[in-house]
Amino acid sequence: QVQLVESGGGLVQAGGSLRLSCAASRSILNDPGIGWYRQAPGKQRELVAMITRIAGTIYGDSVKGRFTISRDTTKNTIYLQMNRLEPSDTAVYYCNMGVDWGQGTQVTVSS
Repeated sequence: QVQLVESGGGLVQAGGSLRLSCAASRSILNDPGIGWYRQAPGKQRELVAMITRIAGTIYGDSVKGRFTISRDTTKNTIYLQMNRLEPSDTAVYYCNMGVDWGQGTQVTVSS
């Protein structure tokens, strides 16, 4: 089991930017997939972005061109740079690695 700790959420105005971080308790270098999901109130959890060993980087359709996922394997940390944020991006953002999940970090975008 891996511990995942997210940080960087907060309140931002539409059009603004935030960067989320997720620190893992073990190496992410050879992991088959690590990334971000989000869940808005009353909605299902959806994929935001994922770094996979086989398929490369994957983005959800609604964030393509605005969000960028990256990783620093020396720090066992992944990041999600979110630009041009929209009110529809408001959700709890979760870090995921296999069957393990972080506790989530709230992102709220005001109009």
